[in-house]
Amino acid sequence: MNDDDRNDEFAEFEEDGFDSALLEEELRQAAAILDPVPAELSRIAVDAYALHDLDARIAELTFDSVVDAIPVRGATDVPRMLTFRAGEVTVDVEVTGQGLMGQVLPPQPARIEVLSGPQSAAPLTADTMGRFTGDAPPAGPFALRLRTGGAVVVTEWLRA
Repeated sequence: MNDDDRNDEFAEFEEDGFDSALLEEELRQAAAILDPVPAELSRIAVDAYALHDLDARIAELTFDSVVDAIPVRGATDVPRMLTFRAGEVTVDVEVTGQGLMGQVLPPQPARIEVLSGPQSAAPLTADTMGRFTGDAPPAGPFALRLRTGGAVVVTEWLRA
């Protein structure tokens, strides 16, 4: 087969049209067979979507002691201090190896969920002063979801 024959064959292929949707479906099927998505990852993705709250306000990280604080010489096992803000609501959190504690400002009762992958932690409750504690330190990426009255605030995701 010479170059002219190949060009003629290519021209026929272009004239017949190229079905990109068919190619995409065949590639999806090949990927599903050769490199399937782990079942645990699919379950986590579905759970994360189910937890998605369209009315939630995103609390922006405004302070992280890992980045913003001045290190103290000789200090070991220093707690990580985080501050999140969403509008008028501020959440201060201290993360240690023993767990976390924090405060919602302005002080108000709240229900706090620690989001951290497939395992769901028991919800925490902030008292009337906005204070809360949790005995289990978050492992891996985590975020907090606060429900205060009718408002829902979700913090940015961070790695513990």
